[in-house]
Formats: sequence, C-alpha cells, structure tokens
Amino acid sequence: MAANETTLDSDKDPFDAIVDAPFDSALSERYLVYALSTITARSLPDLRDGLKPVHRRLLWAMRQLKLDPSSAFKKSARVVGDVIGKYHPHGDASVYDAMVRLAQDFALRYPLVEGQGNFGNIDGDNAAAYRYTEARLTKTALRLMEGLDEGTVEFIPTYNGEEQEPEIFPGLFPNLLANGASGIAVGMATNIPSHNVAEIVDATLEVIDNPHVEHARLMELFKGPDFATGGIVAESAELVAAAYETGRGSFRVRGRFHAAEAASAEDREAGIERMGGGQWQLVISEIPYQVAKGKLIEQIAQAIADRKLPILEDVRDESDEKIRIVLVPRSRNVDPELLKESLYKLTDMETRFGLNLNVLDASRTPMVMGLKELLNNWIASQIDILQRRSQHRLDQIARRLELVEGYIIAFLNLDRVIEIIRYEDEPKAVMMEEFSLTDRQAEAILNMRLRSLRKLEEMQLRQEKDDLLKEQDELEKLLGSPARQRTRLKRDLNALRKEYGEDTALGARRTSIREAAPAVEFSMDAMIEKEPVTVILSQKGWIRGAKGHLPLDQDFKYKEGDGPAFVIHAQTTDKLLLATDKGRFFTIGADKLPGARGFGEPVRNTLDIDASAHIVALIVHKPKQRLLLVADTGKGFGTTTDELLAETRKGRQVVNLKGDAKMVVARTIEEGHDHVACVGDNRKLVVFNLEELPELARGQGVTLQRYRDGGLSDATTFTLAEGLSWTMGGKEGRTRTEGEMWQWKVARGGAGRMPPQGFPRDNKFT
Repeated sequence: MAANETTLDSDKDPFDAIVDAPFDSALSERYLVYALSTITARSLPDLRDGLKPVHRRLLWAMRQLKLDPSSAFKKSARVVGDVIGKYHPHGDASVYDAMVRLAQDFALRYPLVEGQGNFGNIDGDNAAAYRYTEARLTKTALRLMEGLDEGTVEFIPTYNGEEQEPEIFPGLFPNLLANGASGIAVGMATNIPSHNVAEIVDATLEVIDNPHVEHARLMELFKGPDFATGGIVAESAELVAAAYETGRGSFRVRGRFHAAEAASAEDREAGIERMGGGQWQLVISEIPYQVAKGKLIEQIAQAIADRKLPILEDVRDESDEKIRIVLVPRSRNVDPELLKESLYKLTDMETRFGLNLNVLDASRTPMVMGLKELLNNWIASQIDILQRRSQHRLDQIARRLELVEGYIIAFLNLDRVIEIIRYEDEPKAVMMEEFSLTDRQAEAILNMRLRSLRKLEEMQLRQEKDDLLKEQDELEKLLGSPARQRTRLKRDLNALRKEYGEDTALGARRTSIREAAPAVEFSMDAMIEKEPVTVILSQKGWIRGAKGHLPLDQDFKYKEGDGPAFVIHAQTTDKLLLATDKGRFFTIGADKLPGARGFGEPVRNTLDIDASAHIVALIVHKPKQRLLLVADTGKGFGTTTDELLAETRKGRQVVNLKGDAKMVVARTIEEGHDHVACVGDNRKLVVFNLEELPELARGQGVTLQRYRDGGLSDATTFTLAEGLSWTMGGKEGRTRTEGEMWQWKVARGGAGRMPPQGFPRDNKFT
C-alpha cells in the first residue's frame, strides 16, 4: 500500500503546485525585489570604499591572482573569467567594460587597474577584446585593499556558496570622492565627480579636529571637482559650495584653451598662437570630462559645414599623448572670445555635470548626503575598521602569548619534557597536569621538531613576551580611547596625503574652478553671412531660396499643377514668418531655405503645418514691425512681429478662431498709416481710425466690420491724406487711388457702404 502511495505522489501533476495570488501584489513584490537588488547590488556605490559590487569583485579577483604592481601582467580574459565564474554571474562584456574603465586614465582620476594593450582612448574608440589585453593592479588599488587579511571587514559567501568575498575594502584611500561614481538604479541615480585626494584629506582632518566645522570652511579646503581630463568648472565658488552642502546641484564644465608654444603668458593662457602677418590660431588643450575628442571635432566640423560657424575656417587634430585641437579663424579680425563663446554654445566644449551624492551608507541604505555628512560617515567607517584591526591584532597577540609562555615553561623544564615524551604513553596529559599547561600549549610543544629545540632560548622568548605585552597594552589603550583612535587616523591620513600631495604627478590638481567671465554677446544671426536672397513659395507649399534679388515678376518654374503664391526679397540673416488660415504663425530662417536649382522642398518637411491649413502670408520679420491680423468673421487686432516668432517647428497660435472661421489677412502696417479699410463679401467698404485697433499678442480681437450675410473679404491700412489705393489687375498691374475717403469713414464695427466706382470685383485691395 505504501509503495502505491509513493508511486501516486511521484505522479502528481506539477500544476497542482500553482498558487493563486492577486496579479498586482505578486507583480509589486517581485518588482520590489528587483528594484532593491538594482539599488544595493548594481548601481549605487558603497560610501565606505566607493565601489559597486562588479568593481569590488574585479579587484578582489585580481588580488587573488596576485596581480600586484610588481608582478607580471596577465591576460584580461583570465581576470574576467575568474570574476564571472566565481563572484559575478553576469555577462563577460559588461564585466570587461567595467574593468576597462578602471584602467582608463581619462575616465578615472586615480586608476585602479594598470592596462597593457589597447584599453580605448579619449577619441571614443573602444578597447581591444579581452583576449588581447593584459592587466594588473595599481598601487592605488593596493592602498584601497590594505588590511583585508587583518580582520577589518566581514567576508560573505559568493553567489554559489563555494568561496568568500569581502563585503567592502578597508583601505584608507577615499575612493568614493577621489574617483567618483555614476549609476542609474530604479527610481534613483547617482553622479559623483572625482576630486583631489589631498583636498579630501584636508577636509577630513578638519572634520576630525572640529566636528562642528561650518560648510564654508570645508569648501575652502575641498574646493570642488578635479576631473581626470582637467578642464574648467565655470561657476562661482559659492554655487559649487551650495551644491555640496545639499548633495545635489549642477555646474558647467568647459574645455581649456591653452597654447604652450605662445610667446607671451597672456596668449598662453588664452590659447592663442600668433602666426606671421597678424594671423593667429586657437588651441584646445583639455576637453570636458566624458566628452570623446573625436565627437567634439566632428561637432566643430559639422558646425563649419552647416555655416553655423562662418567665423571659423578649419579645425585640425594635432594630438599625440596630449590633446591639441587647432582652430583656424576665417580672418585675423575675428574676436577670439566670440569664437570661444560660439564653441561653448554650439558644441560639447561646454557641458553640464549634475552632482548627485546618492550613496549606500554602512547599513546599505541609499541616501543623498552633503559633503560634511559624507565625510562624517566615512570617518566613522574608518574608525570602525581601525577598531576591528586592533581587536584582531589583540586576538593574535593573546594566542601567541599563550604559546610563548608554554615554550618558556618547556625551556625551563626541557629535560623533564623530553623524558615525559620518551617514556609516557600519554605525554600530553602528563605535561598538562605536571606543568599546568593548556591544551594548545601542550600541543605546540609536542609538535615542535627536534631542530627547533635550539631556538628555545630563554632570553629571546622573554623578549618576545615583553614586546607582545607592550603592543597589547598600546592596543588596549587605543581601543579604550576615542581620542587616540582619531589621532591614529589623522597620522595615517597625513601619510596618505604625502603620497598624493599637490607636488606629485598624480596628486596635482587638474581642473580649475573659476567663475566664467561675462559672456560675449553671441547671436546665431551673427554667425550667418548676410547675402541677398529671393524667397519663392508656391501654392502647394514648396519653398526655395534663389541667390540675389531677382525681379519679383520673373517667371519662375513650378511643378506641374502648381503655381506662384509668394515671391519676396530678403537677406539670409532674416527670419521669415509664415501665417496660415488657422491663425498659427511659423518661423523659418532665410539661410535654411533649399536652393533654387530645382522646385525646392515642401515647407511642411521643416514646419509642422497642418495638412488642411492654407498659407495666407509670407512676411520678413523686422523688429517692432506692426501687423494687421483679421479673420473672415470681421474680427481682428494689431500686433508686432516680435510677438509672432516661434522657437519650435510647431509654430505659435496667435489668432484664436471659433468654428469654421479662418484668418484671411496678415498684412504689415507701414510707418505713417493712420486708418484701416475693410471690405466684406457683400462688397461694402468701411474705414476707421487705426487708433481704434487694439494691440494684442494673442486673441480673437474686436469686430472691425459688421455683416448681415457673408464675412470679411480683405483689409488693409493706409494714410487718409494720401487716399486708398487698389490694384486694377491686368498685365500692366495699374493702381488706382481714391483720395476722398471721408464719406466711408465711420466708427469701428460699422456696416459700411458700397465702394468707389472701379473697385475690383473680387473685393480685394491687392
């Protein structure tokens, strides 16, 4: 019966084990586990050693392979294989990428891996495959791992439980601030720049000496970011200090112009190299952090090709080990500061670095900390490591003292000990009873080789005992006194500072922090060469720009089924305003128009004009130029072209229309015009003072003419003293002017009366 039951149990359907659970709670629980894993085990660095798990495991695996700075290099593939096989079960590509970054001196301020082979470059090229490159640890990495064998940190099982790895690295090197970190987790991120070790140590010593130190005093010592690629933080010291006080902020990072070969100190600092005949060139010697040199040069070259930088003629890359990008101006009269300012605005010669001091504290909790809080937490972790190291050493001393005391007893009774070993069946028990030895002492004596007996000299044993007791006393005093612990930490920090001082090649500050000078007045319009252009817009919305001012009545070619709509003269520096019957205005630069060799391009490729909208006006923008805007409902208002410029391709809604209403008039109001004339579909004309027209930036406007049936056909402005003019039509394009317009003049909103004899039958002024 039991056998049958066993058979039945093994034949159970696995789907019987399915547990019903609400989908939302099951999903949220699993997503929370994933989110916490991303935050604590992938993206955010630990405050104590500044490392993420992948970097810590890489360095630990290299230490296990004995890849210290004095040993030979080993293939990167060996390191990556050990890491993903023993400690970090992720993709080899991601692990190798993390290792490459640790070796790049343009990515890390203080590299932790020394690479041999192609580990990428500042141009943006990738590293060679890991089967080609070799690596070993740097002295800085060893500094970070100092004390791993001294009981300073906990060791935790690896993912499969076969080995152990350190929870953190205990070294005194302040890696979090020294090398920085960046990462994106779930719902949070971190972005910490690198800093100068000497300044970090100075600020830390100040916090140890004065726990209540003001943030302003800390920033006098700490200063701010020190990027691996140098450059300039173009912000005031006050703004940088404010960011570090809260742990959040941002600052501009600029490349550096510096000409080492320049004759004068002023030119060297400005990056100007003087050539013969008054010519000069500009030299870029440092670029912003995380900007690829190749990409920056491409941006500059593209700006020249797109004529966004007409004051710049050429860009050359003359870099070797050091960056040297040469910029050749179009003429010697170009203002160097204007050229620099244009590069800052148009390229990555200026970037913005967002500071976010989001880290995992000692309890593995993510927190955004200010500088002082960060240093306090790091000091607390180093004090804890110091206490652990001291306690570990005390335990070692206690064990050694126990053995030394046993050896002394054995030396004083050596003949008797030998006799017991020779003649007793259980020598261990006899010795323990006769000489009051502990189990460890007796075991150690029995395990001594005969040749070791010569080492049992009383004076040496007693000297070792005295030395151990003295060290034990000092360690106990250290553990019992927080003041002594702080003093020891200060002593160790001062020793570290000497190794990374400002006078060393690795420790010298690279990034300058200075507020940017007032910007040279910079406008994209100033970057455009001024040339005459004839703008041609067809009925179906095809636009082009012909060089020069061609006759406006010239016969231009159009696509079959298309015809002329607008032909106007402009300059390449002008902005063109396109108005649609939907009341929306669009802006396009005259320098952006396609050439006139073909039929041009549909304007809708550049602007988001509704397919059902019809273009009713094409106007050249002039500052403070007044416009008359009127809908077919007879409502309208005045505005200025400055209010109509649109920054985006979606344009700007200016005239608010209801139902099927359309804007039919967008016409300039010339200087000296003092009256408005409106004509309706009913062929009635009304004239009123321009002063009665309201000035609005946006809206429906007011009623200009009242109708019983139909709507407004056209509207214009004119000077009453000169009379109202209209075109007669025909090939000659004759114009007629009616001087006596007083009989049509009424208050705004009137119905009007029939126009003068000879007024066009289409009810249009032009």
